Amino acid sequence: MTSPDSFGARGTIQAGGAEHEIFRLSAVDGAERLPFSLKVLLENLLRTEDGANVTADHIRALAGWDPTAEPDTEIQFTPGRVVMQDFTGVPCVVDLATMREAVTELGGDPAKVNPLAPAELVIDHSVIADLFGRPDAFERNVELEYQRNRERYQFLRWGQGAFSEFKVVPPGTGIVHQVNIEYLARVVMTRGGQAYPDTLVGTDSHTTMVNGLGVLGWGVGGIEAEAAMLGQPVSMLIPRVVGFKLTGEIPAGATATDVVLTITEMLRRHGVVGKFVEFYGEGVGAVPLANRATIGNMSPEFGSTAAIFPIDDETIRYLKFTGRPDDQVELVEAYAREQGLWHDPSREPVFSETLELDLSTVVPSIAGPKRPQDRIALTEAKAAFRSALGDYASAPDERDPDAAATTHSAVDEAIEESFPASDPAAPSSGNGDGAPRVAVSAATGANGRTSNPTPVTLADGTSFELDHGAVVISAITSCTNTSNPSVMLGAALLAKNAVDKGLAVKPWVKTTMAPGSKVVTDYYERSGLWPYLEKLGYHLVGYGCTTCIGNSGPLPDEISAAVNEADLAVAAVLSGNRNFEGRINPDVKMNYLASPPLVIAYGLAGTMDFDFETQPLGQDPEGNDVFLRDIWPSPQEVQATIDSAISQEMYTGRYADVFAGDERWRSLPTPEGDTFAWDADSTYVRKPPYFEGMQAEPEPVQDISGARVLALLGDSVTTDHISPAGSIKEDSPAGQYLREHGVEKRDFNSYGSRRGNHEVMIRGTFANIRLRNLLLDGVSGGYTRDFTQDGGPQAFIYDAAQNYAAQGTPLVVLGGKEYGSGSSRDWAAKGTALLGVKAVIVESYERIHRSNLIGMGVLPLQFPQGESASSLGLDGTETFDISGVTALDEGSTPRTVHVTATKESGEKIEFDATVRIDTPGEADYYRNGGIMQYVLRGMLRS
Repeated sequence: MTSPDSFGARGTIQAGGAEHEIFRLSAVDGAERLPFSLKVLLENLLRTEDGANVTADHIRALAGWDPTAEPDTEIQFTPGRVVMQDFTGVPCVVDLATMREAVTELGGDPAKVNPLAPAELVIDHSVIADLFGRPDAFERNVELEYQRNRERYQFLRWGQGAFSEFKVVPPGTGIVHQVNIEYLARVVMTRGGQAYPDTLVGTDSHTTMVNGLGVLGWGVGGIEAEAAMLGQPVSMLIPRVVGFKLTGEIPAGATATDVVLTITEMLRRHGVVGKFVEFYGEGVGAVPLANRATIGNMSPEFGSTAAIFPIDDETIRYLKFTGRPDDQVELVEAYAREQGLWHDPSREPVFSETLELDLSTVVPSIAGPKRPQDRIALTEAKAAFRSALGDYASAPDERDPDAAATTHSAVDEAIEESFPASDPAAPSSGNGDGAPRVAVSAATGANGRTSNPTPVTLADGTSFELDHGAVVISAITSCTNTSNPSVMLGAALLAKNAVDKGLAVKPWVKTTMAPGSKVVTDYYERSGLWPYLEKLGYHLVGYGCTTCIGNSGPLPDEISAAVNEADLAVAAVLSGNRNFEGRINPDVKMNYLASPPLVIAYGLAGTMDFDFETQPLGQDPEGNDVFLRDIWPSPQEVQATIDSAISQEMYTGRYADVFAGDERWRSLPTPEGDTFAWDADSTYVRKPPYFEGMQAEPEPVQDISGARVLALLGDSVTTDHISPAGSIKEDSPAGQYLREHGVEKRDFNSYGSRRGNHEVMIRGTFANIRLRNLLLDGVSGGYTRDFTQDGGPQAFIYDAAQNYAAQGTPLVVLGGKEYGSGSSRDWAAKGTALLGVKAVIVESYERIHRSNLIGMGVLPLQFPQGESASSLGLDGTETFDISGVTALDEGSTPRTVHVTATKESGEKIEFDATVRIDTPGEADYYRNGGIMQYVLRGMLRS
């Protein structure tokens, strides 16, 4: 549709050897004063103005943005493209394939079900670090990856051929966010003769990494991404924008990782959930692009929607360096300057709030043991570890066998739950998820802390003692840091210095190297540093998200057995972005984020109970103590290595044919045809039931009557706790399903790999081993009380939900603060809906999960301000009636609905719950039963 162009903004620009139509921001009064990020949104509205979804009033509202106001104006943002990773991308393609059939059944044209915006999927979440510390680890891990995921990969290859504007980056190439900044990102897009800012949404919360390039985008749920691919705008409120001023320079000894951990701590404390963060000031120009990307990547960890840097000379330098075509680079600079999107450090935009960081004050840091915002100065790390240990460990003589049997049953019996949560939420303080804790003992070892030295002998005869705090995983992993040459080469130089001093990693440490791009391998090889990394055990294990998402692979059997038999609180140190409990490895209770050089340092130390200032890492051949300061490379040494080891040709060579894949990928037999031939025997890819019985017009909205509580939850329940993740336990509902379908235990694979099979996924929803349903006492895992049975006995949540469905009983979930803490976990909402949950009532939400619930037709409600399930006297045994929902059929969204909870005694508890359908667009989705149904009906009408 042609824009009405109410402001006369349409014009042209000559750049990159061609003329392009643009929509000039200067045509709108007030545009100049806006922050960079809002200018990008303003251009989006100017270009997509249609007089209906986007009107002149919307444009005026954005141009007249009041930085002090709370967000209350809805706009429709149309992303230029969509990026996906395979765990979250497979369900998107499954749903698109299903929509083609549904359109056909309703008399429409299946060819209309096609991405209308470029969609690119990078297969990066499926490789597991099974093998490590050996030269063939990469090849063997890739072979295992293909064996486990053959059906999924064939399906994705079909999608690449069946759908236009859909491309797949094959396995073994890199991590989606690193591939995005190094190759996929355009910064300025061209399409249909127009030039406009590159914008996107992605099915992974760390999509924000591309913000470092001046590209506005963030993570959304898979259902939102599907709608965006099909041309639907993203409904959003004009946000508050937090200006973050950077000054000074990073001191010697500190790294970009330390900077981002400091920023994460600052912004979490300040509070930026739902806001944009924008970096500005004289210091911005001195921040290398890789550091900007590292900061942008961590946006979900501090809670903001986006964390963006403006376009400047550093952006242009990076585009040239990574091999972008000359005409594209020329267009980016010309467009940014023409539109006022070029960074002018002398001009400070108006912001809602501001913070400032002098980079010279940053010190070496780690974060943990369970949250990325819990930064610890390295000098205080030993004391902090000892302080935290009490939450995780007990002395052996203090363990109560009976207590252990009840407290740990859900954990110890589910030890295979490797929990590769692709996009968990960022919880705040508290332990409302009910994660089991071992009571701290007053007994301490000779070293002044809780201690339980446990002898271990490996298969090769190596013997040692393992104790609480032992570092059993040291992993250089995650796009956050592997995209940054300064920390990657810093780690390699530290490895060289360590080897030269005769140091070695402790024998109980699992060492892995998983870069996010093959370019890292190229510059490691050119610099001659690979042999030193390998000497310490950091062999290549894969190009993809490994340890950071929980694909750390198993620990050696002897170490795993010792950890579990002695109930040791051991640790992982990783260069990732998330370290939530239960996420990294089922044997590991404490997880710490650190820069790649510090990852290796902790591998050398072998324990978190270590002070790098006063304790030597070992001795050199002459018997002299070697401290961390003795092997830490200087900034000058790191920069000189960057200058000599990295070239533009590495990027152009590696990305020349990035979608082609290796021989394994090219030789996969690929189905053909416009519609997918579903295999009735497949346990990986199945046709979901979203459109079964769907009519061309939506049914009237109904009130909710006679609902039962499926789960009563506490504070900080994340999408990790809700969404299926990790390996599949044999006696779980999902395991039982797979066994019934002839799948052997060794072939179960993970929930993430089976996201294309709704039958597996709904059986794993709310089944996290750390979830505590307060309907039960002292029990964690996927259990509830089944009130279809006399007395409400304990049952698997899935089994109870099936019994409720058989009786026609709707379900509700009750929760506390920060429910579904924010990330793109579509199955957290899909599974909730497919279990029969009609409403969720909590104290507060974080952003994405609330939106996704609406996208699946689930009503998100909040308790009255200051109230909770506990304060209202609700214990989860009540029957719920929710009235006033039908007002949605009248074209407006009620601010509240009336909830009546009736106890078994007949006592009634009544309150008005706030309706968290925040925009008219969300109301449309809810009326249609979900966003996919809304889109499909729109296709039929057109």
